[in-house]
Amino acid sequence: MTIPTTTFLSAIILLVIALPAGIRQLHGDDLKLELRSQHRSDSSEVWARTTEQQTWAAAETAVIVCDVWDKHHCLNAVRRLEEFAPRMNDVLKDARRRGATVIHSPSDCMPAYEMHPARQRATNVPHDKSAPKDIEYWCSQIPTEEEAEYPIDQSDGGEDDNPAEHAKWAAELTALGRNPGMPWKMQSPLIEIDGEQDYISDKGDEVWNILQSRGIKNVILVGVHTNMCVLGRPFGLRQMVRSGKNVVLMRDVTDCMYNPKCWPFVDHFTGNDLIISHVERFVCPTMTSDQILGGTPFHSKYDTRTESDVISIPVADVNDSTFQNQWTTAQLGTAWKEAMLSKIQQHGGVVWLRCTIRLSTRRIEDQVVTLSLSERSSGLTAWMNGTPLVHPASDPSYDIRIPKEAIVADDINLLVIRSEFNAEENHLPMPESMLFSPPGGKTFSLRGRWQFRIGDDPAWSHIPLPAKFGMGSDVLFEPR
Repeated sequence: MTIPTTTFLSAIILLVIALPAGIRQLHGDDLKLELRSQHRSDSSEVWARTTEQQTWAAAETAVIVCDVWDKHHCLNAVRRLEEFAPRMNDVLKDARRRGATVIHSPSDCMPAYEMHPARQRATNVPHDKSAPKDIEYWCSQIPTEEEAEYPIDQSDGGEDDNPAEHAKWAAELTALGRNPGMPWKMQSPLIEIDGEQDYISDKGDEVWNILQSRGIKNVILVGVHTNMCVLGRPFGLRQMVRSGKNVVLMRDVTDCMYNPKCWPFVDHFTGNDLIISHVERFVCPTMTSDQILGGTPFHSKYDTRTESDVISIPVADVNDSTFQNQWTTAQLGTAWKEAMLSKIQQHGGVVWLRCTIRLSTRRIEDQVVTLSLSERSSGLTAWMNGTPLVHPASDPSYDIRIPKEAIVADDINLLVIRSEFNAEENHLPMPESMLFSPPGGKTFSLRGRWQFRIGDDPAWSHIPLPAKFGMGSDVLFEPR
């Protein structure tokens, strides 16, 4: 029996319509995405997830692969990355086939690709004069994050390795001739680089040039680690948002650096969920890899939780001493009762405080920068990036001078203060006593959120990694 042509075509059309969306779009150049965000009404404190259907032209879309290194100092981070890297590679292959641009950005690894055609292609792109201000720098905060409370403490570096395994891994890296603290040399071999089409760059201005030269309006970020490099790099989420691109995080092929021994004392994958939740609320939407590849989102075999996609910080079930011996964020001058969730009503003795400050080169060049106090305190000492700050005995003012060499220009600087007082106080110390005085005759107050900790340990004057990696976006001060 001969089937009429019109009947055959109708059957094909019905079959295509019946296919899942993720399968159907494999045969088109458009990316039909479901972008997830979080919102709350003015009258509600409850955040709710919402989704928006968008169609992006593949030719106007780039996928940026952030810091998918060949080695890492954290063994568990390596395990998690190597598990989802094949899925990520499949996303890149399909995006490339559709006509999207793929940019590989393994930071600090450009020497390995000096002669690679994808690297040379990136450096040969003409400079774009419309480059946004500070596109070449790390970005630790955008305006939408200014009132947001950062959801995890990552200041210990976020390593969650078993100590014995970590020591063995460090020895293996040393035997390979790698620095155990920074062992990466190139991108992971699990991620393919197409020398005929792709680009390689870890520089914000170069990435911007590539995007503009190809008419890119939309950017998908994949890679690691969400709470550090994916958010902060010059080609990361914050810079893309600030530069006006439509940007989205692919949440099922990313990971964070979080140690469950730190606040809020949740398992690693819940910590990752909390960072994704922060992104959805204050930075940009998220999506999953199945929206390009079909099937289902990637799920790690290491994630054995019964509840995932956590939105808010669970109530930590910890005793008073554990709660007190952590860095906690609060407004200076906040009542102890409020800052410590009623676990402490008053406190006398030593309190440590810390925040971050970003100063541009023009603000510190050939000038003296000071930390001005409303009154001199013999029980107060301070450090900038681990360098002790000394008040000259001959200086009648209440200013602590900050050596120029202690400041990293155009980057995030860690300011730590140790305050000692005798009386039992009802509030955190120094509610209005500090004014940071950059040159140029301008002074700005350091009133706002700081991290504080009760106890006394000289090691707290610094953190084991650069402040831009370790400190959250909620304790940053930046003169406008």
